[in-house]
Amino acid sequence: MKLAVVGGGSTYTPELIDGFARLRDTLPIGELVLVDPDAGRLDLVGELARRIFAKQGHPGRITTTSDLDAGVAGADAVLLQLRVGGQAARQKDETWPLECGCVGQETTGAGGLAKALRTVPVVLDIAERVRRTNPDAWIIDFTNPVGIVTRALLQAGHKAVGLCNVAIGFQRKFARMLDVSPAEVHLDHVGLNHLSWELGVRLGGPGGQDVLPKLLAEHGAAIASDLHLPREIVDRLGVVPSYYLRYFYAHDEVVRELGSKPSRAAEVAAMEKQLLALYGDPALDEKPELLAKRGGAFYSEAAVDLASALLGAGGSPVQVVNTYNNGTLPFLPDDAVIEVQARVDASGASPLAVPALDPLFAGLVAHVTAYEDLALDAALRGGRDRVFKALLAHPLTGQYAYAEGLTDRLIAHNREHLAWA
Repeated sequence: MKLAVVGGGSTYTPELIDGFARLRDTLPIGELVLVDPDAGRLDLVGELARRIFAKQGHPGRITTTSDLDAGVAGADAVLLQLRVGGQAARQKDETWPLECGCVGQETTGAGGLAKALRTVPVVLDIAERVRRTNPDAWIIDFTNPVGIVTRALLQAGHKAVGLCNVAIGFQRKFARMLDVSPAEVHLDHVGLNHLSWELGVRLGGPGGQDVLPKLLAEHGAAIASDLHLPREIVDRLGVVPSYYLRYFYAHDEVVRELGSKPSRAAEVAAMEKQLLALYGDPALDEKPELLAKRGGAFYSEAAVDLASALLGAGGSPVQVVNTYNNGTLPFLPDDAVIEVQARVDASGASPLAVPALDPLFAGLVAHVTAYEDLALDAALRGGRDRVFKALLAHPLTGQYAYAEGLTDRLIAHNREHLAWA
């Protein structure tokens, strides 16, 4: 079995390699190709990846290349984990929206739109090249904003599934709190990528006992603290929101916080320098502890599980993924991309039935889905008016004066990545 990782020079990659090595019985990889235009980073990460495989006794071969077509040729699955513009672009995404009094974040709001505009054309070009070399390959998208990128891929007819680590993070956290194995925990995870809620936490499978009330009663303070939300708000909601909901539920508070400290992008850029220095140590043959602070916890396990199921090698039959709605949430169009539990096999992902969403949550999902429609249109066709409309539609913007100012800044900071600009 051959897998290719586009963006293989990422500092995330050793996390992925560690998962491939530990879970080799779940996903038997014969060849793993790391593809990245940055040859220097690719060499560092590739050598560490080989040492990790060797230490853990993985028989697979790891190769590296900056030639995308050669790297994806013959691949059974291609995993996308790229960042167009690098950390420098992320730094801008997280700062210029603050000038307009809006949240600066890399996957939602104005910064998330900027990332979508930069990313969608690049991902679609990669996917077309994958299709030319191997039309049967699955594309697993971990590239943010996952919902918009996955929808672009699906609408272009690609075999694609979107992946995020939010759900698996909750699953592992709740399993620890309940003192059970993660496999016993099934989430009623409903919403969009980075806009989701855990409506239930079931033991033993989709029809199992819902222990969410028990979790909130016994561990509500810890759960709320991790979300940076007041305990009483989580109790009143009666569900566990993704931590990205804080940008919506506490927008002005978050804006004040972000304006008073270094950006997350600056923190990550400094961390990446340290990680790359560690990766260059020929004695290092495991992922360093520092990598846990980089983000993406349990990403490797989710990726292995998804790839294994899609390639018919095993994997969990039910997983949280991003895929077409197809009637799952009746208030959304069928071609909206949602993030829910789905049955995953070699034919793709089929969403399971989910509990009805309270209007408090359904209204926000519908609102953000409308924004994503406009965001994808702007990413595919360009133009200032399309960018403005997408920003005006986003619930974190919502006022024409903000939308005007954000549009001007978005274009000014991303001109080199926008062919139409």
